[in-house]
Amino acid sequence: MTDVEPRPAPVGQALRAGDMVLITDSKNRRYLLTLTPGAEFGSHTGVLAHDEIIGQPEGCEVATIRGQKFRVFRPTLEEFVLSMPRGAQVIYPKDLSTMLMLGDIAPGQRVFESGLGSGALSMALLRAGVSITGYEIREDFASRAQKNVAAFLGAETLERYDVHLQSAYDPFSHSDFDRVMLDLPEPWQVVPHAGATLRPGGVLVAYTPSITQVQRLRDALTDSRFTQFSTIEVLHRGWYVEGQAVRPDHRMVAHTAFLTRARLI
Repeated sequence: MTDVEPRPAPVGQALRAGDMVLITDSKNRRYLLTLTPGAEFGSHTGVLAHDEIIGQPEGCEVATIRGQKFRVFRPTLEEFVLSMPRGAQVIYPKDLSTMLMLGDIAPGQRVFESGLGSGALSMALLRAGVSITGYEIREDFASRAQKNVAAFLGAETLERYDVHLQSAYDPFSHSDFDRVMLDLPEPWQVVPHAGATLRPGGVLVAYTPSITQVQRLRDALTDSRFTQFSTIEVLHRGWYVEGQAVRPDHRMVAHTAFLTRARLI
């Protein structure tokens, strides 16, 4: 345990005690650390003192006592989401970015979110400048989401993150939202409540792993005050580029979920 809380820092500043950093070795293995004076990071390649990193510029290279080299950066949101402590499966960055575009997310909006999980979607929304009212039925998930938000975006961000231990399948206790973002097993149960609390023209976006969930959601939307339905999935394929050897990667992040969007009339 440490008294130093992780905190975000402006890009370009020297690495400071309390900063969260991502260290990467020659085999691209990645580790998240919160820089703490006097602390050490230990692995099979030796010990790396945090004091060797504190005060260095971002992107520096440091070495353990056995000579294993690590490159040090502050993590991007994508890197943090894939490496952060989690209580539930996270929404992949490829889907997070698309959900923000489908939802037409913009600063100052009031967003209802349910199914907080580990807070990946919450962080993407909050960094875009919205205020969130979040419903989560599991206290451990709600706590983990809040901790991850504070760790990456700073404790002051929690002022825009109003989390309640409450089910979105019941009528909402809050209203007047610009957007509804859902990551729930049965989002069709939320459609009537979303329709009663969204402003006209507001957007609903739902993340659902299976096509049968999409079918039930679309049926509920058809029988509601929502319109302009669309459902997509996002496939992410990288490329291997090494000199003259250029080809698609053998592995790709294919299906993770379907993203469904609708607007309220």
